[in-house]
Amino acid sequence: MSRRLLIALLLSFLATPIFAAQRPNFILFIADDVSWNDIGCYGSKTARTPNIDALAADGVMFTNAYLTASSCSPSRCSIITGRYPHNNGAASELHRPLPEHLVKFPQLLKEAGYYTVLAGKDHMPQDKAHENDVWSEKRGTNVPGNTGGEGHWVDIVQNRPKDKPFFFWFASTDAHRGWNGDKEWKEDNYGPKHDPKDINVPPYLRDTPATRDDLASYHNEITRYDHYIGEVVAELKKQGVFDNTMIMVMADNGRPFPRAKTRVHDSGMKTAFVVSFPNEVAKPGRESSRLLSVIDICPTVLELAGVKVPAQAQGVDFAQLLTDPTAFSHRKYAFSEHNWHDYEAHGRAVRNEFGILYVRNARPEKAWAGPADSVRSPSHQDLLAAKNDLTPPQADVFQAPRASEELFDTKKDPLQIHNLVGDAYYAKHVAEMRQAMDQWQKETGDSVPENYSTDYFDRSTGDQHKGQRPYGDWAGKANDASKINASGPK
Repeated sequence: MSRRLLIALLLSFLATPIFAAQRPNFILFIADDVSWNDIGCYGSKTARTPNIDALAADGVMFTNAYLTASSCSPSRCSIITGRYPHNNGAASELHRPLPEHLVKFPQLLKEAGYYTVLAGKDHMPQDKAHENDVWSEKRGTNVPGNTGGEGHWVDIVQNRPKDKPFFFWFASTDAHRGWNGDKEWKEDNYGPKHDPKDINVPPYLRDTPATRDDLASYHNEITRYDHYIGEVVAELKKQGVFDNTMIMVMADNGRPFPRAKTRVHDSGMKTAFVVSFPNEVAKPGRESSRLLSVIDICPTVLELAGVKVPAQAQGVDFAQLLTDPTAFSHRKYAFSEHNWHDYEAHGRAVRNEFGILYVRNARPEKAWAGPADSVRSPSHQDLLAAKNDLTPPQADVFQAPRASEELFDTKKDPLQIHNLVGDAYYAKHVAEMRQAMDQWQKETGDSVPENYSTDYFDRSTGDQHKGQRPYGDWAGKANDASKINASGPK
């Protein structure tokens, strides 16, 4: 009998605090605006992330994990409900609330006897929310000397009730703009600051002093995030509960730079996803190239905890990949979307297990410049100043109109610059992905709003427009998609 089945059977008969302490614990570390390849174990030659790298060496590193939204609050709301953004109602757009009828899955853990804590960035509002039903405790982002969101993490682990299993949502504000890590830097904890001269500049950006300084500050925040992960791991080991704790390390979207955050391409939508769980990982230090969507976190955690997965969850359980990272995957496709985030948008993407990415854009007349904070950045303004002398990857951020359909072979074209729609060799891939997208949009109730949310900021300067600009309708509203539980193809 498997360990997970045994837990499920025992839970049906036992509800004592003694047994509760034997159930698996969970910690989800979620960074703010950090691209997957800005983590050391994912190939970064710049970032110092020794603690995340150590978890990968002792666990499983997923190399094909994807977000459902490359936008802060829609991404987080999607993870915590296990649903696609447009199936979360208005929450598919930045800062807007989840509908009252949807459940944040930590509430189900709390009802099953777990001690649940959110510490750091929340950004998951809900209509008529009863947060006390979800969280045993909530802590904010700031402590003296650290506004990065990590300051309460160790204290929570130290002072938790020892007779309960726990679920901790530890969310940093690193590395969201504007940078605060530089002025709060503690060299004894984090080591020296990243030297701009040593920075590896992504091909989407110009190699200038201003951009290098911008990237160095960004990498400093990643290192601070990594440091506090290490502090938590040390405390878990001190308490003897590390082996029975499933640790997940990820980010909510890509780096806050041009051609990353808010994009449906890999630079915005792919996430680092490292899982450490010694009691479940059979052979540590392995990679899994199996396709994973972050909506799979909800059903996986609940299944491991022996808690019934609600009908609203649209993801699949990936726990078998911890035992065998090459095992058969229940996921053939990973879907993502981009809706309003500072600027009007309606982008959709689907990836398959072979590295084919299909993009559908219902607003092709508009450039995909990125969010307003990225537009205001030195890195974006450097690109703007040299707009007529840019490489294709750099110029992509200004391209307008764009194609309404794009297809990329990400293994041959990792930057996703060469659109293969119309290439006879890839015609069968276009047909397959088109059909998958059609089916997904239909079955999940996606729609393109006619009364859409318009730009709140200037697209060249990032300055906020004056006057009131009311929200429009959200994707899926016409089909009441927040009441639809169908997942579409998986």
